[in-house]
Amino acid sequence: MIAVITADLINSSNYSKLLLTKVISILNKEFELIWEQEGKKENSFKIYRGDSFQGVIQNPENALHIALQLKAAINKIQNNSNSGRRTLSREADSKTAIGIGDYNFRRDSIGESNGQAFQFSGRTLDEMKKNGRTLMLKTPDDNINGEFNSSLLLLDTFIEKWSTASAEVVYYLLHDYKEQEIANTLKISQSAVNQRKKAAGWEAISTLLERYQKVISQNFNS
Repeated sequence: MIAVITADLINSSNYSKLLLTKVISILNKEFELIWEQEGKKENSFKIYRGDSFQGVIQNPENALHIALQLKAAINKIQNNSNSGRRTLSREADSKTAIGIGDYNFRRDSIGESNGQAFQFSGRTLDEMKKNGRTLMLKTPDDNINGEFNSSLLLLDTFIEKWSTASAEVVYYLLHDYKEQEIANTLKISQSAVNQRKKAAGWEAISTLLERYQKVISQNFNS
């Protein structure tokens, strides 16, 4: 069993050239970090058409964490002209579908690979284009799908309210930074980090991540 993450940038046709360049650059940097986290020696993510990307996660219990890591990385992007304002509305966002399942047609290229996980992820993303969701999960188990798609719907309501500042703090929390480390990195007070952490709904997010990891680990072998 593997997880496949498939994502589209939202309203990417409205992005400036500068913004789209930043998004692609940030994604490529995150992909490198994910390769290290997953212990892989080669690229397991690929950008398509400049506004979509897909990747294989060998350990499906890590897929939600990685999906949020990528989403926060995109959400925190600001244009240079606005760099002094830390509570801006987000300029870039993505719809992300996670599919968990078999990987029965392996090729060197992700675009040529196939299997249950790819099909679940791709079809779920197509569904999301119609229902307004930004994060969904599909597995072979309907009970798991029901539990997490209800939870992810609630998570969408938190994410919808993120500013770039909130997304920035969530991004570093997902990389296991402590509050003081985030404060030092962003050159703000620890109390400001804590306020942004609460505003982003971090306690609920971290609880959901723990639940996801436990359930997926118990039900699907890597």
